[in-house]
Amino acid sequence: MGRKPHFTSDQFADAALELISEGGPKAVTIAAIAARIGAPVGSVYHRFQSRERILAEAWLHLAESFQEGFISLLEKDDAMEAALYTPRWVRSHPKEARVLLLHRREELVAGPWPQEIRRRAESLEKEIRSALAAFSCRFFGSSEKQLVRRCVFALIDVPLAAVRRPLEEGRLPSPAVQSLIRESCESIMRRKP
Repeated sequence: MGRKPHFTSDQFADAALELISEGGPKAVTIAAIAARIGAPVGSVYHRFQSRERILAEAWLHLAESFQEGFISLLEKDDAMEAALYTPRWVRSHPKEARVLLLHRREELVAGPWPQEIRRRAESLEKEIRSALAAFSCRFFGSSEKQLVRRCVFALIDVPLAAVRRPLEEGRLPSPAVQSLIRESCESIMRRKP
């Protein structure tokens, strides 16, 4: 019978996220992760096999969590709430936002991803494409490419652009950002483009 682990995978992943948030991807080493939570270095390797694996797991978990919330708003057919999801999420998850929105996954994990993680990432991509096409169909009555692009621009691109600069400067977006996103969304998402 094996021993009960002293540290959870989530603790290791959270430590990696904190390190990325504070110092970027280069700040993350197995030794730094272990030191952050007071674990032996061997415990990290036993659980994750490599630095890339823990970074991939941490990034993917964040992306899945963020996307789940966004898609739930798309499914409610509320364009405005979907557009405002990003700045609200950033304000309530600043550490996670710095990791997810300021660093591309390629910066975190060099080389090929393990097959299981690659499958999860591909599934995430398919899920968001499908959700946006379905939303466009319900909202505009069509999922033609031009209308889906309109949804992507209003609900994803504008909100991401609005929060990026404050995050890069180490601060949270001001409440005024929501008003600007709201104005943009109202203009872009008119029913008859």
